[in-house]
Amino acid sequence: MKIALFVPAPFETVSGGYLYDRRLVEGLRALGHDVRVVELAGRFPMPDAATEAAARAAFQGLDGEEVALIDGLALPAFAGLEQELADRHAVGLIHHPTSIEPGPDQEALAARERALFAACGRLVVTSGYTARGLPQLGADPTRIGIVEPGTDPAPRATGSGGPGTRILSVGSLIPRKGHDVLLRALGRLTDLDWSLRIAGPPADPVHAESLVALAEELGLGKRVTFLGAVDAEALAAEYAAADLFALATHFEGFGMAAAEAQARGLPLALCTGGAIADLVGPGAAILAIPGDANSLSRGMRRPLYDAQLRAQMAEASWTAGQALPRWEDRASRFVAQLEAAGHG
Repeated sequence: MKIALFVPAPFETVSGGYLYDRRLVEGLRALGHDVRVVELAGRFPMPDAATEAAARAAFQGLDGEEVALIDGLALPAFAGLEQELADRHAVGLIHHPTSIEPGPDQEALAARERALFAACGRLVVTSGYTARGLPQLGADPTRIGIVEPGTDPAPRATGSGGPGTRILSVGSLIPRKGHDVLLRALGRLTDLDWSLRIAGPPADPVHAESLVALAEELGLGKRVTFLGAVDAEALAAEYAAADLFALATHFEGFGMAAAEAQARGLPLALCTGGAIADLVGPGAAILAIPGDANSLSRGMRRPLYDAQLRAQMAEASWTAGQALPRWEDRASRFVAQLEAAGHG
């Protein structure tokens, strides 16, 4: 099968969605499929006229046999091409709708997604939660398929060895990830011995600066380290040395960072935004209401001071993590979705 994956440039962007795309391309090529990555320049997810023109030109560059596979972050740039998408049985790869992100473009993005979701021959999503929500944006439930992300086998986290509890949070510095909620929750727990390390690129520089300022305002400057974007080797080291994984996200289409933490047997402290709660094993996590720093703070207090409880949670996390989907079968499952769209 010949496949063209349309995705905003650069393809090496550090995020869960791009990691999924890269692993998918790798897996499809390993199965013998011819995959071409089309990196689109411009403004995303709400495109300007130049971005739309670039997307149209790239789409017109498809050869007659290529399957058009469009990452959901790029999809709004294809507005106006609905008939062409329908004619080619284009497939949308939706990590989560772009219109869930608060902001001035939210309504315009929702209108675009409603039209484009209806035009695609199939929508492949990364969680059951996202699949259940797409019909509200005009998607036909019979044309939605699910291929969850995989995880790699990983060594069990050994922890920091103390003193105190070393907390790791992984996610881009954008409002949706809720790092401000986590900081406010921990700001109520300064009577306990803990440190926080946040790994993630400053994708929203203004928000990233506000997080640094918030940590100082809360008196947490010496406890909190912003690591920025880290490579795979450095991130693996961070997981290995952590005692607790925390993510106060407002919404996740899947929650790949939490899955990676669970694959390493880390106890979890999470907000239940989107699909993230669905992947957590029984007893592996404390769960809080999205956006509620008080709820998260109350939940985190005991695992921060009770090493025995953390050990019990870690055991539950390790058990659940070994049952998570693995990357090796994701590509074949994705091919089945392309075939369901009429390709192959």
